Amino acid sequence: MRRRIYLLISLCIALTAVSCEEIIEVNLNEGDPKYVIEADLTSLTSDQFIRVTQTVPFNADIPSKPIENALVAVSDSRGQVFNFVSQGQGYYTVQNLKLQENITYNLSVNIDNELFEATSKLEDFVAIDSLGVIEERVFNDPYYFVLFKFNDPIDTPNYYRYSTSVNGGPFRFSSAFSDKFNDGLFVTHQIANSDNSLAIGDSVVVRRQCISKEVYDYWNEIQFANPGNASPSNPKSNISNGAFGYFSVTAVKEYGIRIEML
Repeated sequence: MRRRIYLLISLCIALTAVSCEEIIEVNLNEGDPKYVIEADLTSLTSDQFIRVTQTVPFNADIPSKPIENALVAVSDSRGQVFNFVSQGQGYYTVQNLKLQENITYNLSVNIDNELFEATSKLEDFVAIDSLGVIEERVFNDPYYFVLFKFNDPIDTPNYYRYSTSVNGGPFRFSSAFSDKFNDGLFVTHQIANSDNSLAIGDSVVVRRQCISKEVYDYWNEIQFANPGNASPSNPKSNISNGAFGYFSVTAVKEYGIRIEML
């Protein structure tokens, strides 16, 4: 019998000491547990973390089972190897991994001789031209969006991911964009928080990541998933051997702004 379970993905950035939770719904046979590898390495800090867990049955008392005995390592195209150390609760950390642009990084996670691998390249960060706020009205109700305006690089596939923190709260995934239809143009991205509840007086920090196509595909599936579908598909992972989750190395910047009367 097929059941729905929820994977609670904790996306924490050591530099800001802010935890970020994403709830991803997947379909899974109750007797078929899967490993979940959450590896979002960013240029914000050289203190990186990876979390390794395993799915649990729908009626379990915990959202996931932490894996404590994994061998977790990241190597780069220059031959450097970074071994992550278990900190408990499925978290593995390293303190000296400073990401470099245009370098390819390889993830290796060994769990009881079962190997999971992935590759990601740190893409160039695309600078913004301006930042602002816009109000739009739907049936006379106001909705506020943070605006990013920038020149998209021509003849280069670019992909963007945004997360928002409102009034000091946790970062939550907002949206992902591709330049498929606006390559090389002057682009505007409208960013709201996850439930479109921004209001006058809110302080917002938007985290902008320049991501790979594989990571974009993962988050794009999540943002367009239909919660009313009786059998939603699992987001496509870029990690081998059937693991859930994703491996990403990204150039990142954070932008703060306050929603004020326009």
